[in-house]
Amino acid sequence: MVGLEPLDAPEDGRGAQDGAQGRAADRLAAAARQAADRARRGRENPEPSLGARLGQMGILGWTIVVPTLIGMVVGRWLDGVFHSGITFAAALLMLGAAFGLWSAWRWMHRAVGKDQ
Repeated sequence: MVGLEPLDAPEDGRGAQDGAQGRAADRLAAAARQAADRARRGRENPEPSLGARLGQMGILGWTIVVPTLIGMVVGRWLDGVFHSGITFAAALLMLGAAFGLWSAWRWMHRAVGKDQ
C-alpha cells in the first residue's frame, strides 16, 4: 500500500528508528548526568576511612559493654548484701544491657544525621 505511513512515525518525517535512537540517546544522557552527580557527591562527602569505621565499632561496643558490666557488678554486690542468689545480678544485667543498646542506637542515629 503506497502512501501509508506507520502509526508511530513522527510528523517531522523521521522514521520510527530515528525516534528510537533519540530515546536511547536521552536515556544515555540521563545516565551520564546521574553518574556525574554521583561522582560529585562522592568527592564532596568522601567515605570514612577504615580506621574511622573501626573506631565507630569500638565506641559502639564499649557503649553497650560498660553499662552491662556496671549492672552486673552492682547486681552481684546487692545479691551479696541481701543474700538473694542472682536476682539483682540478672535484673541489673538486663537493665544495663538495655540502657547500653538504647545509648548505642541514639549515638548511631546522631552519627547518621551528621553524615546527611
